[in-house]
Amino acid sequence: MCSMRLAFSSDATRTLSSLVAGESSVVVSVCSKDRSRFHRLVALGVSPGASVTMLQTFPGVVFLCDQTELAVERAVADAVRVRP
Repeated sequence: MCSMRLAFSSDATRTLSSLVAGESSVVVSVCSKDRSRFHRLVALGVSPGASVTMLQTFPGVVFLCDQTELAVERAVADAVRVRP
């Protein structure tokens, strides 16, 4: 299941987990085969157009989504596509 996708002229997207600490980006899409994971992410504000800033990548992925600090497993962060 994928969310709506923001339209860009080029597809220079990457996964949220590929960001380095301190790097900011914009969510382009959220794709997950697990429907509950998809709905949970969207309910927390991780949806197309949301700005994210990576805080740490190890041992877990911790990022700021608008005003909310979230910690997720790497597999969850891999389901989120972002554009720098």
